[in-house]
Amino acid sequence: MPAATTKAEQSEATRRELVKVARRLFAKNGYAATPIEDIVRSARVTRGALYHHFAGKQDLFREVFEQMESELSERVAQAAAAEPRAELHLEVGCQAMLDACLDPAVQRIVLLDAPSVLGWETWHEIEEKHGLGLLTVAIQVAMESGRIERAPAGPLAQVILGALIEAALAIARADDEEKAREEIGTSVSRLLRGLESR
Repeated sequence: MPAATTKAEQSEATRRELVKVARRLFAKNGYAATPIEDIVRSARVTRGALYHHFAGKQDLFREVFEQMESELSERVAQAAAAEPRAELHLEVGCQAMLDACLDPAVQRIVLLDAPSVLGWETWHEIEEKHGLGLLTVAIQVAMESGRIERAPAGPLAQVILGALIEAALAIARADDEEKAREEIGTSVSRLLRGLESR
């Protein structure tokens, strides 16, 4: 039993190392310019070890992307939770998401490479999986507090998520990212103010 546990632990450690190294290389060089050979050499494992854990480079990329999406959701949730006024969680969470778009790794992996590597449908499905529920809850809380007008929360969350994804892409593609972040942040605030109860 201990030998089996050790082998399982080693296998999991190899998987984690592959994901960590791939994430660093994908962020630095982009998906297309990161050969499998560079990943396995940097992770100090064999090509066979990579294929034991992943179907190939695209599958490894998806794991990296899923990990980053999970971390982004956690980051947004923590930023919102740090705001004592629950009715402002929606605004704070949206702004935290835009802040995350200034991270070069988020720009390269999540916003620029993921749609083309995974295909738009898969990318969007994963984006929804990690962000839509969080957004829906924040909208419901804002409605219950009277901050924004009551309406079906699900469709509104879809619309806001779509706007945030476009906003994030605009920041990632901007020549002046800081300026774009500031201007888009202001626009998102105005958009959310338009939902406020009259």
